[in-house]
Amino acid sequence: MSSYRLTPALLAAAALLSAGTSVHLQAASHGRPVSVEERVNGSARVVVARAADVKPAWRSNQWGDRIIVSRVVLEVQETLKGRADRQVVMDLEGGSVDGVSMEVSSLPALDKGERAVFFLDDSGSGTFQPHLRGLGILKLGDDDVVRGSSLKLEDIRGIARQVGR
Repeated sequence: MSSYRLTPALLAAAALLSAGTSVHLQAASHGRPVSVEERVNGSARVVVARAADVKPAWRSNQWGDRIIVSRVVLEVQETLKGRADRQVVMDLEGGSVDGVSMEVSSLPALDKGERAVFFLDDSGSGTFQPHLRGLGILKLGDDDVVRGSSLKLEDIRGIARQVGR
């Protein structure tokens, strides 16, 4: 009979422990939050753009691993920091080639036509890559609000003006 009374107590204790552990693991896996100001400061360019073309292909990374990298042609609508170009080419890990798909947990997938604010680092080969990986792409809804948040494009513009071009 005493084991019957302990079972709910043990379950409650286990639930509390697992809830506390998952919060700590989640915080540890994402690191500290990075502000928009820090993203603007740290990136070479900040643009509002639409993905005009997305072409995944097999590539080798710096360690010799074969990975899928999507070359994304960004049609720039507005430059918030850096040189103003009509198009910018960005390499983004992930995509599908020859029936094989590769998803990268720290990067969002990007489809042709999607619009976002892109914080970009120069890769040195005439292409760019997202600054701080997935933190360098803030996808916009039709209402100019970053998806999944209350952050507005107008707020990002203001921050970019304050930080400097």
